[in-house]
Parts: sequence; structure tokens; C-alpha cells
Amino acid sequence: MERIDKVISRELNIGRSEAKTLIKQGRVVLNGLPVKSFNDKLDEEKDILSVDGREIKLRKLVYIMMNKPKGVISSTDGRKTAEKTVIDILPEEMKRKNLFPAGRLDKNTTGFVLITDDGEFAHRILSPKNHVEKEYIANLDKPFDDELIGAFAQGVTIGEDECLPAGLEAVNGDHKTARVTIRQGMYHQIKRMFKKFSIEVLELKRIRMGGLYLDEALAPGECRYLDESEVDSINQNNLR
Repeated sequence: MERIDKVISRELNIGRSEAKTLIKQGRVVLNGLPVKSFNDKLDEEKDILSVDGREIKLRKLVYIMMNKPKGVISSTDGRKTAEKTVIDILPEEMKRKNLFPAGRLDKNTTGFVLITDDGEFAHRILSPKNHVEKEYIANLDKPFDDELIGAFAQGVTIGEDECLPAGLEAVNGDHKTARVTIRQGMYHQIKRMFKKFSIEVLELKRIRMGGLYLDEALAPGECRYLDESEVDSINQNNLR
């Protein structure tokens, strides 16, 4: 059971105070009857909710895009290290049971993190055999050359790990700012790939998962729900 104001806030992507205003104005109907109290709850499996006469399709599962800031870990529980997690910094109205980040970014890597409670979907997009692309912008301490582009395209070996072929190109002709596309998610993969060639990654930001780019309107730490078409597009790679 979920509070109705919380569900409206989530489904309409509005603030909790706006949801309460809709209830106060008598514009919210549950199973044919106007909602009278902010504290009323609904069963998302059975109940029918409408706002202004339009039925709201209730989401049993949610998908959230976050622009992860620095200093936050991609985890559900930071108590062991006393650190903030991406779940901790979600707005209260977005928090619900069983949310987790689908794939991890390092503590100081920023950008697109997908937060969901859909374990099957997360497994599908993270499975190495599905090769869903992830695209990053990396700021480097020194420029890369065409030889490194070729090495990435062939697949770099780092320690005992064999990297799949990866895309590497300069951003706006600047060879100290790299656009990197990978199809895996190994530990510190991009940083380790560059380090093998004596290049240090100074800043790293993920800007795409599959065919979905990070919403540029999201400031660091901000997030929003994804609609069905956006979720579907994550499964669609979008090579430049």
C-alpha cells in the first residue's frame, strides 16, 4: 500500500505539495470516489486512480535517471563506510522499497546512473552477452593519439582482464578530452585502460546507456522518472 499523494507525485512527476493541492481541490478520484485525505493509501495492484478524469497508469516498477554527483557511491547501503549513496540522495517522494543502481559508477565518476526496482531488466542490460553500450566523456592528463584509438578498437588487455573492442575519439578535436564507448563494466575499466598507456583520467562522466543519453537539464544530484519509451531505448545501442 502506498500513500496516494506519493503515487501522484511519482506518476505525474510533480512535487508532493502539488499532489496534495490536487487532492485538496477534489481533482483526485480513487475507485470512483474523491480522495478526501492526504493520508489515504491505495493498492497499486487493484485500485483505479484518476486525476482530472484521466486514469493514471500505475507503475509496479520504476526507472529513475540520476545525474550522479561526485562523492556519492553507487550502492544501496553506505553504512559500512559512512558514505552517502545514490539511494540516500533520492528525493523522499521517489524513495520506495527495493530500489538499487543498475550498474555502478566509481565514487568520483559522475553522470548517468539508472536506479530501478526491476531486477530482471537490470540483469538484461548489464549482462556482458547483451553488450549494451555505455558512453563516457573522459578528461585526461595528456593527449591520446591514433595508435591508442587503434588499440582500444582491438581490445585492451589489462592484467588478466580482456576488454572488448571500445570506441575512442576526441571531443571537438581536443585529444585530452575523450569520448569512450565500452560494452562491459569491469572495475575501473576506463581508468585502467588509459593507465596501461601511461595516461591518467582526471574526470570521468557517463553520458549514455544504450540508446538513452543523460538529460542535460539534470543538475548534479538531480533525477527524474523515465517513461516507457526511454526505458525501451536503453536496450538500443546508439553508436555515433
